[in-house]
Amino acid sequence: MYYVTFSSQSRIRDSHNVGSTSNLKQRLKEHNEGRSPHTAKFRPWVLVAYFAFANEKTAIFFEKSLKSGSDRAFVNRHFI
Repeated sequence: MYYVTFSSQSRIRDSHNVGSTSNLKQRLKEHNEGRSPHTAKFRPWVLVAYFAFANEKTAIFFEKSLKSGSDRAFVNRHFI
């Protein structure tokens, strides 16, 4: 399975991250250990939601969609 994740910085409500992975627990652990330069300064992260896909290509397409302007409004409405 491939997952698109939505994580939130636990102390600052406006700080969030959308990403994709095939290992949810490992990816969250990497973010919280500071292994990702982009997310290290906003630790700790909590997983808010994830979407599971059987196909990696579909997961990546959905991740890019959530990061685009039109679907960013969907994220803001339902997860922030």
